[in-house]
Amino acid sequence: MSGRNISEIEMQIMWNRLLSVVEEQAQTLVRTAFSTSAREAGDISAGVFDLDGRMLAQAVTGTPGHINTMAKSVGHFLDVFPVAQMKEGDVYVTNDPWKGTGHLYDLVVVSPTFMDGRIVALFACTSHLVDMGGVGQTPEGRQIWHEGLYIPLMRLVRAGEMNEDLLTIMRANVREPVQVIGDVYALIACNDIGGRRLLAMMREFKLNDLDQLGGEIILRSRRAMTEAIGKLPKGSWTSSMRVDGYESPIDIVGRVTIGDDTILVDFTGTSGMSSYAINCPICYTEAYTTFGVNCVIAPHVPNNAGSLEAVKVTAPPGTVLSAEYPAAVYARSTMGHLLPDVVYGCLDQAIPGRVPAEGTSNLWSLKLIAGHGLTGIGGKAGTPFMTMSFHSGGAGARPHQDGLSATPFPSGVRNVPVEATEAITPMVIWRKELIPDSGGTGRQRGGLGQVMEVGSREDAAFGLFASFERVKFPARGRNGGGPGAKGSVRLASGQEMGPKGLQVVPAGDRIVVSMPGGGGMGSPAERDPEAVRRDIRLGYITAEAARRDYGVEV
Repeated sequence: MSGRNISEIEMQIMWNRLLSVVEEQAQTLVRTAFSTSAREAGDISAGVFDLDGRMLAQAVTGTPGHINTMAKSVGHFLDVFPVAQMKEGDVYVTNDPWKGTGHLYDLVVVSPTFMDGRIVALFACTSHLVDMGGVGQTPEGRQIWHEGLYIPLMRLVRAGEMNEDLLTIMRANVREPVQVIGDVYALIACNDIGGRRLLAMMREFKLNDLDQLGGEIILRSRRAMTEAIGKLPKGSWTSSMRVDGYESPIDIVGRVTIGDDTILVDFTGTSGMSSYAINCPICYTEAYTTFGVNCVIAPHVPNNAGSLEAVKVTAPPGTVLSAEYPAAVYARSTMGHLLPDVVYGCLDQAIPGRVPAEGTSNLWSLKLIAGHGLTGIGGKAGTPFMTMSFHSGGAGARPHQDGLSATPFPSGVRNVPVEATEAITPMVIWRKELIPDSGGTGRQRGGLGQVMEVGSREDAAFGLFASFERVKFPARGRNGGGPGAKGSVRLASGQEMGPKGLQVVPAGDRIVVSMPGGGGMGSPAERDPEAVRRDIRLGYITAEAARRDYGVEV
């Protein structure tokens, strides 16, 4: 019953049970979603919140950009829909970039859970949708209105009654209405299952509310963060990174200040907003910065309102990391995924030997489109479709291990199997393989990039929406390690293509996307010769590179 003392054993059992509740919540979304981004890649989040909008637990399945923005988003919902006014069967929704996940292509859905007529918790989830209209999945939009349908915080379901008017508007504004509306229902089901499992848990443990359990979870997480921060040196450290940008190179400047129980990260000095859609709303900047810090400082502390409160992130409004309405923000991950690397440049000075080298970081996802408008005058239009297939280059070398190849750190999404893309589109993935010698040299080698060659089974043109980084400025090595290879986009026929915007592949041609490698760690002279020979056997490096970079003969 409410107010009773909860023993330590019960606390641990309830905590583990709560984790299983949110994990089943997330798996419901993955298993019922229509789009490959959710179903195959896990580009989602799910979590349970108390009535003050504080996240108590999150599913392991999901991405930092979704999870940590969702943690803030629920508070915005409560500002518009106070708990006292919520009804059983209500569901709320938004894709407001500044109150959701940072761009229009993600839906945030929040549902209250009632027990015996009283509201006891809130469940929230997010998912990336295959389409939201507008100019498509490209950074070429110049204002938020170019980027698709903007849904303010509103009711998706009112007391069990679906808002069919909203669904009708969505169907009329997207290229893939079946996938999009299917994902909307999957999001609703996700929260519904979470609520059912929570009620079963509460009845089993005779809980009338989550006040004591939730309060203890947040308190213990905050206390653990305070303890972890207390072991660190105190002071401030600055690091910067220059990246490709769109119109011109962009400088990301970060300053990390470690206090007694809080870590401050400030991005003063960072370049101003772009006129293209690579700008980050502050919520997305906070999400990946906090994730980067916590991965190093306290990786074993649960991610919830208590632990998130220990890291404070600021960026001057009007910079590329604190975009102001109505800036275009679709490709905010282009900048946001680079933020852990900037943070690690600071932390390497404070706690040497504990952070990885820079990686590709920015996803090199294949966002493909076909149909009217891509054929040229008199050209044949192929089967119209829009799809997204997640892929990545190499991660940076770790302090005691080589970097992971073709791995999307820090986003956490999974690479989408080529069969999934080929099954739902007329596309053929002719080649998908690691690129030898693309990882930076060092005591620990950087992760390899990968090359993908893509064409169409139809005699028709298709398009690639590109928003790629590390084409001009590669991932840097750390402590003497070499940089990773740069990325490139070209046609199989030989023409170099741009790494930004819509790239049209003529009928009969293919596009070749070579993804960058991660930076190395430490001097190449320190690498174990046996590790070099193993890399040659596995095809990770060539015999020529072994002689040139490591002085190892085969």
